[in-house]
Amino acid sequence: MDLTYTAAEEDFRRELKSWLAANIPDEWTRPGFWEALGDDESFRLRRDWERDKALAGFAGIEWSTEYGGRGGTPGMKAIYDVETVAAHAPRTVNPLGLAFLAPTVMAIGTDAQKKDIIGPMLRNEVIWCQGFSEPGAGSDLAALATKGVRDGDDFVVNGQKVWTTNAVHGDKVFTMVRTEAGSQRHRGISMLLIDMHQDGVDARPLKQMSGASEFGEVFFDDARVPATEVLGEIGDGWRTAMLLLSFERGASGIGQYTEFRRQYDEIVEVARKLGRDTDPVVRGRLARVLTELECLRLHAMHVLTQVEQGRDLGFEASMTKLQWSETFQDLWEVYDDILGEDATLDSLGDLDLRPLHAQAMWSRSVTIWGGSSQVQRTITAERVLGLPR
Repeated sequence: MDLTYTAAEEDFRRELKSWLAANIPDEWTRPGFWEALGDDESFRLRRDWERDKALAGFAGIEWSTEYGGRGGTPGMKAIYDVETVAAHAPRTVNPLGLAFLAPTVMAIGTDAQKKDIIGPMLRNEVIWCQGFSEPGAGSDLAALATKGVRDGDDFVVNGQKVWTTNAVHGDKVFTMVRTEAGSQRHRGISMLLIDMHQDGVDARPLKQMSGASEFGEVFFDDARVPATEVLGEIGDGWRTAMLLLSFERGASGIGQYTEFRRQYDEIVEVARKLGRDTDPVVRGRLARVLTELECLRLHAMHVLTQVEQGRDLGFEASMTKLQWSETFQDLWEVYDDILGEDATLDSLGDLDLRPLHAQAMWSRSVTIWGGSSQVQRTITAERVLGLPR
């Protein structure tokens, strides 16, 4: 495992840090700034900023120049993840498109799809959302019931999706649809790319316990989708979805570590303000989480080394998703326990707790979406370790 960066990668770090310092206003780094803006204004401001970032050459870091990327190394992408978190850069408005759909299109998309999808996505001209879960198909995605019936050169789609990130602000959705009548489970499914602004598509926000509406539900009512908008082969959408999810589950852990480590320091500060940092039980739990974070950092560097060597992570991506999600949840469970009855407070002196409360609530979901921890353990046991079913 190589824990060092090359001279060229360090040059990139300096260039990136300089641009971030010049293009992130101080007010953006204040706790609670983005939450106070509201969903719509926050989305608009972040989208504009990301367009500027792309024009400056800091988007698609590891993508080939053929697709409008920078043509950088995996190490440069890791540096990008670390430095943007360290600089309090706004979170991306197009995470599902950039991190998951784009590499899938690069791998199996048609030439027309590569041309039509990747460039506009990189410039944030088109925001993507993901339509997988349904009211009756969550972790058991193969139970999906949304149907697409072939009618000439189109599929006519009817059904409902739920827990769709970016549903309200999304321009297009990549979604799983059952396109073969009578098919069951993993067979007869296709991944369709659907315009969210067309007739027959209705997106409605879902209010979260934090007050935000990052998710929505999407209804398809005789929505017509050209057959050319199938990603991968018709009827082979399960394979396409598994490829896409491998990018989601294996997403960069080094950026996550950097963010979690900063959050850890904030939680330690909460413990100090409450006078609980001398409690041996609290100190023991904080030490355990800090150990988990260090393991996450080392695993992230191990994965980065494998990627740089051209090794396909395959099902090992499930191990990465399992590790970071469980670590994140453990971190915020400690926060909740430190606060105790003080969890009803919005602040402690000059420390605004509301952004921390939002993270604590969000942490409950991370072991469910993207494949639950139970699913990841099963995949790891059967596909990585070769254990019997």
